[in-house]
Amino acid sequence: MELIVEPHGAWTRLVLNRPQAKNALNTALLARLAAVLDGLARDPTCRAVLLTGAEGNFAAGADIAEIEGKSSSDGAIDPRKAHWAAIRAFPKPLVAAVDGFALGGGFELALMADCLILGITARLGLPETNLGLIPGAGGAQRLLSLVGRARAARLVLTGEILPAATAYDWGIAGWLADGPAEDLARPLTKKLADRAPLALMAAKAALVAGAEGALALDQERAGFEALLDSADKAEGIRAFREKRKPGFTGQ
Repeated sequence: MELIVEPHGAWTRLVLNRPQAKNALNTALLARLAAVLDGLARDPTCRAVLLTGAEGNFAAGADIAEIEGKSSSDGAIDPRKAHWAAIRAFPKPLVAAVDGFALGGGFELALMADCLILGITARLGLPETNLGLIPGAGGAQRLLSLVGRARAARLVLTGEILPAATAYDWGIAGWLADGPAEDLARPLTKKLADRAPLALMAAKAALVAGAEGALALDQERAGFEALLDSADKAEGIRAFREKRKPGFTGQ
């Protein structure tokens, strides 16, 4: 079971469960997450959701095997775009408890949460340029709105991975736990579930609109899709698999 669903009365805990792949987000898992969130959005008994990962990691990116053979024409009709949109459209409070790796698509998923809590082991980054790609689910844009151009450029262009304390200091997360992220995330999610649900949904909608209204999300996605055909993308993924430094040619 790639997604564990645990109801807890007025809130639900979701666990990304591909520990053998550090919970990397393949299309099946992303589709399942989108479908479950859509169901919870329509369930009046669920007022908040806690999202976390199994066995010490949140999600270490997308599934490289799926991206490796994907062309720009494949990217244009990729079902993952609809799954990402459905996750972003979830109208109720979404809490992300992040331990271990939250990289690439995993970090992009965490950035869609309304309340982001980092455990002491959390490591966050957008290393797509290491593969000859760029973030494809709005991660660079959402990071830009949180930390500003200078710090967003530092992470996106260099592929740097931030430790939890630095990410918290930069304002990427609202909470930093002394231990596992769920130590803070569970009581927070329960607290949110006890608050006025219509007010929280209205507040979330206003916050998302205010933060993302002017972001170049479509341009970021178009850039990602175009790069799928590049020789540098193919070299980047080969180098990743062979655990060596890539030799990019600009083609």
